Amino acid sequence: MPVNILAIESSCDDTSAAVIADGKVLSNVIAGQAVHEQYGGVVPELASRAHQENIVPVVDLALKKANMQLADLSAVAFTQSPGLIGSLLVGSCFAKSMALALDVPLIGVHHMQAHVLANFIDDPQPQFPCLCLTVSGGHTQIVLCESPLKMTVIGETMDDAAGEAFDKSAKLLGLPYPGGPLVDKHARDGNPDRFRFPEPQIPGLNFSFSGLKTAILYFLQENRAKQADFVEANIADICASIQLRIVTILMNKLVKASKETGISEICIAGGVSANSGLRKALETYGAQHNWNVYIPKFEYCTDNAAMIAMTAHYKYLAGEFSPLDTVPTARAAFSAI
Repeated sequence: MPVNILAIESSCDDTSAAVIADGKVLSNVIAGQAVHEQYGGVVPELASRAHQENIVPVVDLALKKANMQLADLSAVAFTQSPGLIGSLLVGSCFAKSMALALDVPLIGVHHMQAHVLANFIDDPQPQFPCLCLTVSGGHTQIVLCESPLKMTVIGETMDDAAGEAFDKSAKLLGLPYPGGPLVDKHARDGNPDRFRFPEPQIPGLNFSFSGLKTAILYFLQENRAKQADFVEANIADICASIQLRIVTILMNKLVKASKETGISEICIAGGVSANSGLRKALETYGAQHNWNVYIPKFEYCTDNAAMIAMTAHYKYLAGEFSPLDTVPTARAAFSAI
């Protein structure tokens, strides 16, 4: 009998559903929420309401695209943590109700573990052990992966995430939400060596971006005082310089992690892994350090249910199911799910 799993992702502001059959993703449907743009960030209450509106049509479309009937499903999976609790509740309640109605196993999935396993949706796939740099708006981690279900965080941010550094920098520049992709867009036309921003001297494999954000704030205040249109006149070079510093902070720690562990199987994951500067840097550093580099397709970098489905596939094979009284949590370590 084939193992067919319906997966639901609702950790933030994207409602997504995917169907996977014996480890092959058959559909991956995502509904975004434009309502947050006018507020300059995700409004949790509006996000949960939009999930309630989107989840039924998104699940229905995912099943249709996969040519799958409800009776064909072997299990139902959902994002259990981390995320916005209101958004997580919509997905978890829907998944639990469906699993109960169909009398199939329920599988809770850790969102960040799923980001890592997005690298295993398509070929070529990393070999174990491997290192994964997971970078998003809320997380920045270096994960040592010994198997699909055995992962250890060996480095993480001590304050802000790389994605937040991109978004806050964009806000300081007056760019609309979501600002991170706009920084990337402007950076492509700029000189990354025009302006110099400091690199935090953090020991070990941990990261810090709060100091960099402060340095960027003071830099902009100082130069705006001298030239009112400084940002507008230099937007490409500023974005390129900011992006270069964020990327080099990430890559220098990844190089250190590779040397300390002796691992040359290297992959990236998370929303920031869609950044063109980071993707190019990983390929460049990979060639310099003889790494085997793996980069997910763009559609699997941002929040999506395909990565939840892939994680659920491995958990199903291992018999790791969740009870129906499982509850979502805003924060949880990999080992907690």
